[in-house]
Amino acid sequence: MHTLEKEKLSGLSLGAGKNMVTQLIVINLTIFIFLLFTQVIYQMEEVGKPRFYQDIMSNLAVPASPAMVLHRPWTLLTGIFTHVEVWPIFSNMVWLWCFGSILQHLAGYLRIIPLYIFGGVVGNICYVLGMQFIPGFQAINGAGAMGAAGSVMAIAIGVTAIGPKYRIFPLLAGGGIPLWVITTIYLVLSIVARVTTRSELVYFPLLAGSAVLGWLYMTQWKKGHDWGSGFNKISYKMSHMFHPASATNVPDHQHESDIVTDGTNPPFKRVGNVPEQRLNEILEKISENGITSLTEEEKETLIRASKSEN
Repeated sequence: MHTLEKEKLSGLSLGAGKNMVTQLIVINLTIFIFLLFTQVIYQMEEVGKPRFYQDIMSNLAVPASPAMVLHRPWTLLTGIFTHVEVWPIFSNMVWLWCFGSILQHLAGYLRIIPLYIFGGVVGNICYVLGMQFIPGFQAINGAGAMGAAGSVMAIAIGVTAIGPKYRIFPLLAGGGIPLWVITTIYLVLSIVARVTTRSELVYFPLLAGSAVLGWLYMTQWKKGHDWGSGFNKISYKMSHMFHPASATNVPDHQHESDIVTDGTNPPFKRVGNVPEQRLNEILEKISENGITSLTEEEKETLIRASKSEN
């Protein structure tokens, strides 16, 4: 396996290693707390909330005008991490945890961040286009597009595209709730929330664009075309820019027959009749590409190892 995919992530994850969903939630909450604290300072200094939006939010939220977006192109990215109200970030993070955890289980942790960013950015572009070409939208005043709603929509539609019959709470009667049912509930709630609030109508193009991107991304991944591989490689190189070269040059694949010992390190142990190295490889594959990527032989090996431990 490539070093990019074998690397153990540390720091922000509060759960198991490589938990990208947890890291995204922590990043969003950290930015929210920082913005909330800054807004409180503006109000304490009697500068006022309008000045806060003028100084801070105008440089983070996505403007409705294409000309302003060209002057502040970074807002297409910063907007998907920006929340200033409690309910939007609460609902977005709950749904991100729900759909993101399932996607991470089915397709691996390497799909989470690219889909989150690509879905959010495409949704923001659709928001700007909608504000220009949909009659009546320009008359709706707002502070611009902000929040992770588009990114969450991309993840929700993406994971449903590859596993609509995946069931959660399997111990319930009937074997659990199919994923497509949860996604339908999420879509209905999202539509109702926008329809009942006039200022939220402008988010429909954003959500639609993110949904299409999520569906395309994951259906192409299922066919073997990973649109996020380049992004993951660039991210890895940037995060390891100052690491020793020896720490990044690891063979792409390593099999049991390739494992050698020079006498200083003991050979790998066995879990029952399954070599520990082989078991670790299978667990790494699940972490990277999801449980659906396992071959029949790997599934049988995993079952054999679990039985031998009992």
